[in-house]
Amino acid sequence: MGMKVWSKILWLWILLVPTQNVSAVLTIEITGGTEAALPIAIVPFGSQGGIPPEDVAAVVAADLARSGRFAPLPEKDLLSRPHRASEIEFHDWRRLGSEGLVIGEVTHLGADRYGVRFQLFDIYKAEQLVGRRYQVPATGLRHLAHQIADLIYETLTGEKGAFTTRIAFVTVSKAVDGAKEYSLQVADVDGHNPHTILQSKEPIMSPVWSPDGTKLAYVSFERKRSEVIVQELRTGRRQSVASFPGINSAPDWSPDGRKLALVLSKEGNPEIYILDLATRRLTRLTRNASIDTEPTWAPDGRSIVFTSDRGGRPQLYQISASGGQAQRLTFDGTYNASASFAPDGQRLALVHGDKGQFHIAVLDLASKDLQVLTETRMDESPSFAPNGRMILYATSGPQGGALAAVSTDGRVRQRLAQKGDEVREPAWSP
Repeated sequence: MGMKVWSKILWLWILLVPTQNVSAVLTIEITGGTEAALPIAIVPFGSQGGIPPEDVAAVVAADLARSGRFAPLPEKDLLSRPHRASEIEFHDWRRLGSEGLVIGEVTHLGADRYGVRFQLFDIYKAEQLVGRRYQVPATGLRHLAHQIADLIYETLTGEKGAFTTRIAFVTVSKAVDGAKEYSLQVADVDGHNPHTILQSKEPIMSPVWSPDGTKLAYVSFERKRSEVIVQELRTGRRQSVASFPGINSAPDWSPDGRKLALVLSKEGNPEIYILDLATRRLTRLTRNASIDTEPTWAPDGRSIVFTSDRGGRPQLYQISASGGQAQRLTFDGTYNASASFAPDGQRLALVHGDKGQFHIAVLDLASKDLQVLTETRMDESPSFAPNGRMILYATSGPQGGALAAVSTDGRVRQRLAQKGDEVREPAWSP
């Protein structure tokens, strides 16, 4: 599977059939790293005017648990069920060792509207840290729960949460006749609200988000030749932006969303180019007899990291976005590919191969230290969370490809699976 990362450029794919079908929800299993998590008490929210269609407190608790930084107390261990500050007996809650207490209430306002109130308290200081009131439609309750989780996470850690973000991924299933069917899906980061935006009887690979999160770029063989397509998620509108003779592949957006780095072989050899989306002007960055592929833009827009076998085996190189001499970045192991920049631009997630095994690793660009994060044998396609805390990637599972996530310190691990399907090619939204 690891070598599939390198072979992407050699077999290209996709027959597009836009659709809005809803697919199965990804299930997430936390497989390690909760030992040092901070205890937090999240009391089931009260309700007025009937039972709401979404359990807001349960979604908040699940979000915080998945981060690996918090351990919500089991509901059976909660001492009481306060919904207002006046109902809290802080000295009782201190006995549980919980650092924080979250309470709230959901009120049906009539028609399709709900009012939501929540408060986060410091149990030891007996004071409120943050509190908010909201009004949302019924369909907005789950997204609001993710917002609340983000606010709690940021209040307690000083870092932004990523619970309101989305992921794109590819699933592979079998039709009644036994043939494989591929679909490109977008879902909330917890796997809920999935939408199939692309279906094909041919493989689909490497979706990539625009910086504003409104579009995906990918490669299509719809017209029996490879094309780079940009598709708007809201409208489904799509356009071909590169359909030159030969290979058109591996797009990646510039930080300002105005350009794509991509791989073209229109002059014979796979090279890295920059495409200005407004003018369609192409700028060639690399000139080498070897294969150059998988460009990824630095967050400051000044350089691009890519994979090349110009040294004999796939390794990572960095080149200025205005061109020039490429500098080799990786030297440990026999295989380093598929780079993904951390939002701060100081680290790269990558696929690190050695002795026939392929793991997710992080490279510190300043020190050049390489830390291997995973222990599974066949991992690929790393993608950083927008807050830089977690890395989403593809790995082998009981049914084939599955998704997994690991914290950047390697401590927290998760596995994401979709019943009956292989899941691969993940991309975390901005």
